[in-house]
Amino acid sequence: MRELLFLVHRLPYPPNKGDKIRSWHMLQYLSRHFRVHLGCFIDDDDDWQHAKTVAALCASTRFIDLRRGAARWRAMRALLSQQAMSVHYYRDARLLQWVDGVLSGGKVRHALAFSGPMAQYIDGSAGRDLHRVIDFVDVDSDKWRQYGDSKPWPMSLLYRREAQLLLQYERHIAQQFTAASFVSPAEAALFRQCAPMARRKTGHVNNGVDTVYFRPMPTQPGVYPPGVQALVFTGAMDYWPNIDAVQWFVRHVWPALRCQFPQLQFYIVGSAPVAAVTALARVAGVVVTGKVADIRPYLAGAALAVAPLRIARGVQNKVLEAMAMGKIVLATPQALEGIAAQPGLELLLARDDAEFIHHAARVLRNAHGGAAIGAAARQLLLQDYDWERNLRSLGTMLGLPAEVEAACNGVAGPTQPVGEIST
Repeated sequence: MRELLFLVHRLPYPPNKGDKIRSWHMLQYLSRHFRVHLGCFIDDDDDWQHAKTVAALCASTRFIDLRRGAARWRAMRALLSQQAMSVHYYRDARLLQWVDGVLSGGKVRHALAFSGPMAQYIDGSAGRDLHRVIDFVDVDSDKWRQYGDSKPWPMSLLYRREAQLLLQYERHIAQQFTAASFVSPAEAALFRQCAPMARRKTGHVNNGVDTVYFRPMPTQPGVYPPGVQALVFTGAMDYWPNIDAVQWFVRHVWPALRCQFPQLQFYIVGSAPVAAVTALARVAGVVVTGKVADIRPYLAGAALAVAPLRIARGVQNKVLEAMAMGKIVLATPQALEGIAAQPGLELLLARDDAEFIHHAARVLRNAHGGAAIGAAARQLLLQDYDWERNLRSLGTMLGLPAEVEAACNGVAGPTQPVGEIST
């Protein structure tokens, strides 16, 4: 069996964050085609208990404890050079030594780096003879540019610097590697514009959704109080685009909706809410749950799932999961990037606060009127967002022969309920 080096910036389990969902499904897929040597960081002490689950799919593993204080210090030191902070954040001599040891045997001929900073371990002479694929996932440099556009000085200056230097790094890696992957056709198209020299190497591997786990389900008692209509937002609440989204929504949309519908409540469901998010619970009708064991009851019982993101890159799993459950989703254009859904048929689109208020009010006045949209949303997910089918694009990038792919079609790897999602 072929051998492959898989480098990931965060332990790909449990699949409770957008990047971990993608890397976990990739690992399951890779383990059916390769003997996988996995090197990754663990940045959450709770994740160490899951290391054995991940190791069971691998020929060998190296887990590195990522201390955020030390990582931030490394990132700040990048300010003394013309290098991206993101790359320095994930620079570790222990992982580099392990990678060199894995490659020294000469058996590993394929490598996949998940996220741009992990490519540094197989850049240059160490990986020159490998069939190297980089899954950038998103165009991270553009996300930093968006941060720069939304933050006041001096942070705006720092973020714009990172955007420029990270784009230079992304271009370099794309030129050096065999292929570059992104999470959607839209992300791949953006990168082709940013890095035309790597145009022919750039493709995409669409995300998928576990449509068995995320499926329409009856409302469960106890999640929302009796008689309450609920709007729900799901996501990791220490992530700036999510923080910005709920702050904007509470400030610009919520007062008008609450005035029209006094029994309406807005639930912000997600782990690690920062102080700016918990403060929103002081607003009448706003509930901040913190981490929950299962987000599905919150989605199932909500009248509407909202995704008012103003800063976004890639594909929002929060949108896909709500659609898979047959819910009406009301989202900004930024939240819908990379999702092939038709506004008005499979979800609702709001470009500003007025459109958010208008569409939400219509749904709330006609509680059962969105059944057709929810059904169409789920049908789209069943048709276009199947993990097994979509990951075949990754196999193509890694040079897997068609007959090998065909032999493994329909073979399912170990699965795990996703639980709380945070993208």
